[in-house]
Amino acid sequence: MITNEMKSEIKNLWDSLWAGGLTNPLSNIEQISYFLFMRRLSVMDEEARQKAEFTGENYVSVFEGNDDCRWDHFKHLDGDPMLAHVRDVVFPWIKSDLATKGELFAKAMKDSVFIVPKGSLMVEMTSMIDKIYDLIAKEEAAGQSFHDVQGDIYEELLSEIATAGKNGQFRTPRHIIQMMATMMNPKLGETVCDPAGGTAGFLLAAYHQVLAANTSDAHCSTDRFGIVHGTHGDKITSEQHWNILRNNSFYGYDFDTTMVRIGVMNLMVHGLTNPQFQYQDTMSKSFSEFNKYDIVLANPPFKGSIDKGDIWEGSRLSTTKTELLFIDRIIQLLKSGGRAAVIVPDGVLFSSSNAHKAVRKLVVEECGLKAMISLPSGVFRPYAGVSTGILFFTKGDTTDKVWFYDMQADGLSLDDKRDPVDECDIPDILDKWSNLDPSGDNDRTSKSFFVDRDEIVGNDFDLSFNRYKEIVYVPIEYDPPLEIIKQLKELEAKIMSDLDDLEQMLKQ
Repeated sequence: MITNEMKSEIKNLWDSLWAGGLTNPLSNIEQISYFLFMRRLSVMDEEARQKAEFTGENYVSVFEGNDDCRWDHFKHLDGDPMLAHVRDVVFPWIKSDLATKGELFAKAMKDSVFIVPKGSLMVEMTSMIDKIYDLIAKEEAAGQSFHDVQGDIYEELLSEIATAGKNGQFRTPRHIIQMMATMMNPKLGETVCDPAGGTAGFLLAAYHQVLAANTSDAHCSTDRFGIVHGTHGDKITSEQHWNILRNNSFYGYDFDTTMVRIGVMNLMVHGLTNPQFQYQDTMSKSFSEFNKYDIVLANPPFKGSIDKGDIWEGSRLSTTKTELLFIDRIIQLLKSGGRAAVIVPDGVLFSSSNAHKAVRKLVVEECGLKAMISLPSGVFRPYAGVSTGILFFTKGDTTDKVWFYDMQADGLSLDDKRDPVDECDIPDILDKWSNLDPSGDNDRTSKSFFVDRDEIVGNDFDLSFNRYKEIVYVPIEYDPPLEIIKQLKELEAKIMSDLDDLEQMLKQ
């Protein structure tokens, strides 16, 4: 958890960017990412050099022949010279020379633009980022993990996107992501994919879930949502297993180059130094991966369409709607036995068009549909009030009984403020999920129950919660009409009496 002092520095950083004329939060995150990357690259290179010196190994610095691109070199320059040096020397080096050495972030920056306009802003930014890292060092000295603190800081930066109008669509609430990752329970060695990666939040949650599952209880904590956190990973004792976890487990794709850059940076500051997060339209013909991943976690775009000629070969739906095509694509991405948790708009669950029914049929008949959790409509506020649900399914499994849950509270107010509240269904969801018993009590008037596959098929594969919930109507008993008339007359008499008293008081 980041401190108030860190939050204050982050706020100062944002204020400086706005005062400097940079008012697009998404662009600002991108510019800050460049600075964080430049500073982190210098620190990582120095750490690697010291390690090689200690072990007697040869080490070739990534800055070989370009020492003037180090953070410690240019941060001491005056404003305008620093601006010119970073813009004309450091930035081009990252985009060209560094990219050829395999740095994924550098590759992601191929089409990036450096837009910091003033030397004075450069000085402020480098100074503030140094202050933030000094605060990280203090937290490390107090026992916090570097990547945990740095990751929380980056999440704080990303939270600015959520208050920036339409740009907020890129960010799914963190506790919802963590709930989904907890329910998927990825194991060490399993591959996890997000085909609509955004800021890489789902991949981070999956990574942290694996870490928590491999961290001793003494180093773990449980938050108010029932999510277990632990980043030590002390039960992972093999360097080979660490290599698999960090380099061969998490894969993300996005067709927005800005989001790719932000996503890669987000993964890097959380400890995944070589993130497999790439620019790619997973709906297109150029994306040809099938039957590859153990787990898919995703919140695909709710609205949109794609030209029919651009859709990948093998799509089984006669539609151009992306919210439907993504589900078909996710099924095809999964290995046999692979698991998925996918957020979908309510329309996908019950709409009667042939394409909507076809995609639900795919989920029920080609997969084992395990659960549908209905989310409250305020979950995505302040930037969207859309009603959504989460589908949980296993490719190649058989649908038998589907667990439906109506989440009525997620621990935050369902208005635009999204302030913390006591009411929260997430701990109950996690508890019930870990102990699912289709043969147990199945009260359709409660917030969770099971529905047989045959009943779902008989309802055109309708997967909406309200389709199966039983409403109990409690009859209201009213007084007899003559009694009501009597009460009204008595009330009228009382009113007239009070008016007479008031009239007399005014005459005196």
